[in-house]
Amino acid sequence: MKIKSRILGITLAALVMGATQGEACTNFIVGKKASVDGSVICSYNADDYGMFIGLAHYAARTHKKGEIRDIVDWDTHKYIGKIPEAPVTYNVIGNINEFQVTIGETTYGGREEMVNPDGGIDYGSLIYLGLQRSRTAREAIKVMTTLAQTYGYCSEGETFTICDPNEAWIMEMQGKGKGEKGVVWVAQRIPDDAICGHANQSRIGKFNMKDKNNVMYAKDVVAFARKKGWFHGKDADFNWKMTYAKPDFSGRRICDARVWSFFNRYAKGMDKYLPWALGKDSTAEDMPLWVKPSRKLSVQDVQVAMRDHYEGTLMAIDSTDIGGGIWQMPYRPTPLFYEVNGKKYFNERPTSTQQTGFTFVSQMRAWLPRKVGGVLWFGNDDGNMVAYTPIYCGNTVQPECYNTPGADALTFSMKNAYWVCNWVSNMVYPRYSQMFPSLKAVRDSLEQSYFARQKEVEDKAVAMASTDEDAAVRYLNDYSNTVAQQMLARWKQLAFYLIVKYNDMTVKPEKNGKFLCTPEGIGVAVKRPGYPETYREQIVKQTGDRYEVPAK
Repeated sequence: MKIKSRILGITLAALVMGATQGEACTNFIVGKKASVDGSVICSYNADDYGMFIGLAHYAARTHKKGEIRDIVDWDTHKYIGKIPEAPVTYNVIGNINEFQVTIGETTYGGREEMVNPDGGIDYGSLIYLGLQRSRTAREAIKVMTTLAQTYGYCSEGETFTICDPNEAWIMEMQGKGKGEKGVVWVAQRIPDDAICGHANQSRIGKFNMKDKNNVMYAKDVVAFARKKGWFHGKDADFNWKMTYAKPDFSGRRICDARVWSFFNRYAKGMDKYLPWALGKDSTAEDMPLWVKPSRKLSVQDVQVAMRDHYEGTLMAIDSTDIGGGIWQMPYRPTPLFYEVNGKKYFNERPTSTQQTGFTFVSQMRAWLPRKVGGVLWFGNDDGNMVAYTPIYCGNTVQPECYNTPGADALTFSMKNAYWVCNWVSNMVYPRYSQMFPSLKAVRDSLEQSYFARQKEVEDKAVAMASTDEDAAVRYLNDYSNTVAQQMLARWKQLAFYLIVKYNDMTVKPEKNGKFLCTPEGIGVAVKRPGYPETYREQIVKQTGDRYEVPAK
């Protein structure tokens, strides 16, 4: 999602412009030989405060010659301009299309002077245009770069995840500044046996311009930098991010650290890159664009990564410091930076954050019929606080809970997953260590049931597709929608349960899923846990003998 500034020394103007924007979005990528079943897997947390987005859908269509499409900015909803429609567009559900092409993004900003406010297409529109017009990841790259080159690009520097059942790519793009319509860009294929990630910091450094099979780039990617006086070396020494988006402390600690944590979770030897992630050592060795995991990853593993709070690392915020409050909340309020007595401080920014509007983990499988092989595991809220439900790539009707009439960022609805999940999350956040186990139990139970049924459901769909593809699509669509609505119903039950069990900072005892009652039919005495021991110590440390009970 869109960001305005990542620099510590921001100007007042930039502060005003970026007041409603957060450090946004995280993507992880798994090549097909790095996954347990041969899937290409990628993920996306779409993060921005105040953002309300459900599950997108664009129906497959044929278009008459001369038909025009309006371009509306994904972030602001402002009209930008018009472009001609393609003769044929494909079905898109969420961020996956009927050919299992999946696209995600993170915004890194880059050089401010490269933003062209007069460009005709924004990054969000590029995503869905790419999905509607492409059968493969390579084709999506061509579509997106051609559109941006032809009509101009009005967004900041952007990193795109672009995957299909056979290949995983990362592409970075920036405009050329006001008065110059085109773009500079580079795309690099992620090796099949590797994992990759990006999180609001440009990630592509040097790239092999002679490797035409695994690298694509704008013809003037180096020449433009030379023209601007930003690069003077040989083509082979050109470094994309060091030229167009050099990382500062924030780009490393607030952004790249999320990628480091993903790598560290599933690959060996990441300690050597910890100084880079911590951001304070200017001589630290940069992280590689990709690493080879120590074991193959599943969809569930990537879901775990999307729920990361730096657990088990020096940056862990599931800790007992005062920032987590009484019940060790692994979330921190924004803004990320604050001042005390003239000194600047920061909060850690993990992958899992309260500002997530939607999250997905995409599973793409080449060996299955194309409308069966692609699954978008989707949720509306922080990935840690939701159960991902399966949305198949051929689906043509969204579940009501992910596309609720009347619900929006300012209108709560009990029929809407974003609002019901946020309702529960915001109960749990401030009492995390106390209440989260109850949420986790429901979340994990639901997800386990979906994975347990996956083979049965897909075997049936494959059998149906052999004679009637449309019937298979309808079956999977009905299944996805039923599961999503069941999730919503279960989440409402969870909300009611949490209200009753943890009312007034107490805990009502229960056994075998039922609250305990006296023989007279009233609730037994509640438990009053008080402060956790570590928090008691914090209070005494700060207040001394103020609350000490006098000795007799």
